[in-house]
Amino acid sequence: MENHRFGLTILATSIGFVLVQLDVSIINVALASIGAGLHTGTTGLQWVVDAYVLTFAALLLSTAALGDRIGPRRMFIAGLATFTAASVLCGLAPTPATLIVARILQGAGAAALVPCSLALLSRTCGNDLALRAWGVGWWTAAGSVGLAAGPLLGGLMVDTIGWRGIFLVNLPIGLAGILLTRRAVTPIPGTETKLDWPGQILAITSLLPLTAAVIEASTWSYLLILIATLSLTAFIATERRHAHPMLPLDFFRQRTFSGATAVGFLLNMTLYGCIFVLSLYFQQTRHWSAAASGIAFLPLPITLGIANILANRIGTKLGTPAAMTTGLLLAAIGTASLVGLDATTPYAWIIPGLTLIPAGIGITVPLMTAALLGSVPQPQSGVASGVLNAVRQAGGAIGVALFGSLALQHTFVLAATLLTTAAVIAAALIRTAKPAQQPAGKPTWPHPISRPHKEIPPCTRSPNPPSYTSARPSY
Repeated sequence: MENHRFGLTILATSIGFVLVQLDVSIINVALASIGAGLHTGTTGLQWVVDAYVLTFAALLLSTAALGDRIGPRRMFIAGLATFTAASVLCGLAPTPATLIVARILQGAGAAALVPCSLALLSRTCGNDLALRAWGVGWWTAAGSVGLAAGPLLGGLMVDTIGWRGIFLVNLPIGLAGILLTRRAVTPIPGTETKLDWPGQILAITSLLPLTAAVIEASTWSYLLILIATLSLTAFIATERRHAHPMLPLDFFRQRTFSGATAVGFLLNMTLYGCIFVLSLYFQQTRHWSAAASGIAFLPLPITLGIANILANRIGTKLGTPAAMTTGLLLAAIGTASLVGLDATTPYAWIIPGLTLIPAGIGITVPLMTAALLGSVPQPQSGVASGVLNAVRQAGGAIGVALFGSLALQHTFVLAATLLTTAAVIAAALIRTAKPAQQPAGKPTWPHPISRPHKEIPPCTRSPNPPSYTSARPSY
């Protein structure tokens, strides 16, 4: 494998993931300014957040299948173009309704970026599980830093150039990502994958009513929950009968796959909900400026980035199940430390929570993603990553809706409970993937900076050359 090209592939796919994750969180510290500028209340602001996350979640499976059909590189570029154009529309939106529609288009572009970026990484790595884990670790670190840095960057931009700047900043980044992908990422041929339109429609009619019921909290909520339940039942029945299902239910027969998706749902539900609530807490309860609120989130990106980079080493030492369980329990302790938060709580008391939560999540997510990808056949990696991220984003949308409707003192009790439940699931279901057998005489390394093997001159070569398949160095 050409090291330079693999590095550029990581960079290109990471740009896409950074944009996706950045727009999940950057908007939170801009909510107060958006509400004042477009004259909308808390319910409207919840829809501004969830319009993006819901569309993202609902279309992930279809875009993953479409990416497998036309090739992940083509789909990735199309997603970047859609996301970038929609960001410009968001930045120019004159009304709340226009902004929500533009956010829906952003979500559609984001839905193409995540599964296709993971598919590009996975197929580039071939069967080298250690190399895949290394690449996914850096990809996840980039996205996690984007997610965590959103409040800080957004706060600074809102206080300097206004809330519209948080969307317009995506234009140069998106264009750079498109150019880099076209130049550096090797095209991968598509497969004869058929699209599951009934499954797609039922997926949307399952997620949208459920989220609307939580956000609106009206007399119609019970009807909306009933519609979501019936749609989910019909979705499962349709996927069982469909020759080419959008959601291959056979995946869930794998304990690791089922465990990873359950953990991903609970983890995103907690993380997105906590970031939303803390953003409103800093600005509406503490009356801090957008920039001050963003600075208050500073421990998040620093800790999250470090934890993502160290996750592979921790997983190697402890094993994937134990490392994920430890990370989730750390995050649970972090959320529990925020119970009792009020307007008089010193910021120093909040810092441990803002450190432990990203530390635990930063350890968990790369290992969870690599374990899931290792549990399915490589040609189905795009669909598998789409399933994981669809479930995660659905959890995020429900988390924003649910946590935003709770009293502050109940928010972190629920968060700690959900993360503890996720830790139990990880310990019970996740299994460490077994490395593929490597041919004799070809050493592999857990990173793309491969060390050259010096050939022994013919006159001194041993008749029984040593094998290099017995050990992988650990870093």
